[in-house]
Amino acid sequence: MQNNTHENNDHDTNLASRFELLHQEANKNSVFQSFGDSVKETLSQNPKKLVCFYFYDEVGSQLFEEICQLDEYYLTRSEAEILQKRSSEIAELMDKDTVVVELGSGSSVKTRKLISSFIQKNGKLEYVPIDISSSILIESSKSLLNDFPQLKITAVAAEYRTGLSQIKTRYEKVSRIILWLGSSIGNFEKMSSITFLKEIRSTLNKSDAFLLGTDLFKSEEILVPAYNDAKGVTAKFNLNLLARINSELGGNFDLSKFQHKIVFDDKDKKIEMHLKSTEDQKVSIKNLGLELDFKQNETIHTENSYKFTQEEIEYVARESGFRLKAQWFDSKHLFALNLLVPV
Repeated sequence: MQNNTHENNDHDTNLASRFELLHQEANKNSVFQSFGDSVKETLSQNPKKLVCFYFYDEVGSQLFEEICQLDEYYLTRSEAEILQKRSSEIAELMDKDTVVVELGSGSSVKTRKLISSFIQKNGKLEYVPIDISSSILIESSKSLLNDFPQLKITAVAAEYRTGLSQIKTRYEKVSRIILWLGSSIGNFEKMSSITFLKEIRSTLNKSDAFLLGTDLFKSEEILVPAYNDAKGVTAKFNLNLLARINSELGGNFDLSKFQHKIVFDDKDKKIEMHLKSTEDQKVSIKNLGLELDFKQNETIHTENSYKFTQEEIEYVARESGFRLKAQWFDSKHLFALNLLVPV
């Protein structure tokens, strides 16, 4: 019994010695407001909007994990296939002892293959996940440290810009690869995505690289079910934004009077997500002093998800100060991972 306790203490000490959590105050120039300020501003606009950044409270994050397992949601499987087949190749393209930085790391599940490949190449790895949730960072880091004894983690609890600014100084003399997996770039308007990538470029040195996930433009028959699944999980995910407003801001949205709505925009190559009011109704948000009128069929625009052609990927990279060094696709050519290097 005592031996087991001693071994457990040694194990915990070893994990603690390989983990550091850095907290950062939000940058005063951040695009991210408080939840309440953002809701008040965007629901007061015409047409009404909400910011998709706020989907991911605890319930929203759990629902998104469910979405990733759905038959219709090809994105996660497509990206996982690329990482499974190409992680060693990606690691080989980077300098020895490269630090791996991940934006919006979440549970870090899909990063494991890359972590394994970098450790296999160099014998060790420093991993720097950046996420706004310190609890998720701690939980995912503990799991990774248990599974990879050669891994050191410096976790940064911050939004992307703040976290990247800090690690620029901390890792100035080593090569870094910044991972932005998934398809979050699609949530930006096309010009805004270039602005954001320019900010990332400004934190990088010539020896660094940026691995960017992009969802490719494809038929309506594939895209629409991915955002409007038969089980209704994506609908719950979308409606949870209203539930969050009720819970955190004193709203009185009746979720049964709003429906999940998808718009396929072939011209702008995007999927729009909306919440449609099923009747004329009034909604109040007590904590914000906000009274809202909804007409029947009026919508709240909650998300854009832009898709990319090859030409657009190359254009966005070029305009942001990058060069497309390498690119990998899944077997069905639905998704691309793009290795960009500074020019």
